Amino acid sequence: MSSTHHNKQIITTDKAPAAIGPYSAAVSTGCLIYTAGQLGIDPATGDLVEGGIRMQTRQALTNLKAVLEAGGSSLENVVKTTVFLQDIQEFGLMNEVYAEFFSDNFPARSAFQVAALPKGAAVEIEAVAALPCDCNG
Repeated sequence: MSSTHHNKQIITTDKAPAAIGPYSAAVSTGCLIYTAGQLGIDPATGDLVEGGIRMQTRQALTNLKAVLEAGGSSLENVVKTTVFLQDIQEFGLMNEVYAEFFSDNFPARSAFQVAALPKGAAVEIEAVAALPCDCNG
């Protein structure tokens, strides 16, 4: 579902956790869609999934996929991701799962250890993706 205000389109979906606060799950403008960070939250329960960094990464990327698809894009069209980790020592474990979702034609990526994430999460992932459109006019 989406709503339009000028060239800014707000993206929402019930297949990913709802935004809790003054932000949108994603916003598209022109030929790009920008997502909010996705945690490993099960949209059905509103709780972090069990199983640590691997399962949270899998759920975060599943949520990201749902948000992108609701906005008319896909994981295949992601041009940049940012990964926020509670513990950079878990980068390798996150990366194993990440590689299941991005297996070729990789997006650019940055990864950071941060002091804390909402709900005590182990990982949060956001993305910028291309939308099918004619950017030349």
